[in-house]
Amino acid sequence: MADGAAPFRPISPAERIDAIDVLRGIALLGVLAINVVTIFRVSIFERFLPQTPLASPIDRAVDTILMLAVDLKALALFSLLFGAGLAIQFERLAKSERRTSLLVRRLAVLLAFGLIHLCLIWNGDILTEYALAGLIVLPFLFGPRWLVAVAALAALGLYLAMQAFPPSGWWPSTAALRQGVAEAHRIYATGGFLDVLAFRIRELPLFFPLHVFIFLRTIGLFLLGAFAWRTGILRSPPLRLLFSIAAACIGLGAALILCHANGFIARGRIGSLMEPLGTILLALGYGAAIIGTANLKSGKRLLGWAAPLGRMAFTNYLMQSLIFGWIFYGYGLGLFGRLGVASALAIGIAVYVGQVLFSAWWLRRYRYGPVEWLWRTLMYGVRQPMLHSPVEAAR
Repeated sequence: MADGAAPFRPISPAERIDAIDVLRGIALLGVLAINVVTIFRVSIFERFLPQTPLASPIDRAVDTILMLAVDLKALALFSLLFGAGLAIQFERLAKSERRTSLLVRRLAVLLAFGLIHLCLIWNGDILTEYALAGLIVLPFLFGPRWLVAVAALAALGLYLAMQAFPPSGWWPSTAALRQGVAEAHRIYATGGFLDVLAFRIRELPLFFPLHVFIFLRTIGLFLLGAFAWRTGILRSPPLRLLFSIAAACIGLGAALILCHANGFIARGRIGSLMEPLGTILLALGYGAAIIGTANLKSGKRLLGWAAPLGRMAFTNYLMQSLIFGWIFYGYGLGLFGRLGVASALAIGIAVYVGQVLFSAWWLRRYRYGPVEWLWRTLMYGVRQPMLHSPVEAAR
């Protein structure tokens, strides 16, 4: 086969693994829920300051459920999926002499998207971190499977160690956080687009430690996702094994988080490891449970609606930033700081349902989401076909 033919072709819709798209679509709901409640609704830095308890019992209940069951777990799922996706691309380009340059270009384009998103749309962006972590992970994919597994465990071990022994001076002072929160409530709620844009840039130094906090975890989960792909567990999933993993990880992860949250585990250095470890275990458990369910006949009927959303996750993620920016910031409806947790989540779910319907409608007509199409076109350096072929359209 000549280099430049099939190896440079993006994966077709018919070749995709629906269960992975389903998992990505459901993970996007978790990411949306946390983003709309903790970053668009109010300043994320309020979480790191003493807070007055929420007045509404419904808000307290919703907030508790999100923090214990969803916060950081959905993002961890996305990290696992990104690592698996990178491994899939690496494998598909195995016969191409340009494999490395194409994958580096893929990550460079993602970095460009991330920086635009970060600076011009929303500074809660995760794409920039994913692109940088992907560049670190890529060399490990040239090694054997055991190396990928060892590197994953090493990165996650270092991440957990950093939770117990955080570097001194890396976190902003309480005064800086209070000032940032006060400015956010003034500018995000009432400022015009240029005011919000200028403050978004000024706020970046406060966000930087948050990325430092999870960067090693992101690398470790990327590698773990790549390892899962190489084991074949995502291609031909052994359902009993997946559901066993799901039960064990969800049970142990939930126990660690609940015990830590209720003070049953000491708050010292060992105790500080329990919640981040529980988060990783819960994410693995959620992923195994959803992949297993999506491979059952009844599961396909139950969860199939999420597959189109997952196939367009990049487009939908950016759309969420644009939509929520208009809803919560002063250049739109200006609802920043004015809604409770439950109300903000209800808006988020309504947007998500709209994206489910839009994604299904779009993919009946086109091969890729618009941003996915642009990403592939820039990666391969060749304009990709957008419309379905006659064979695909007839299905």
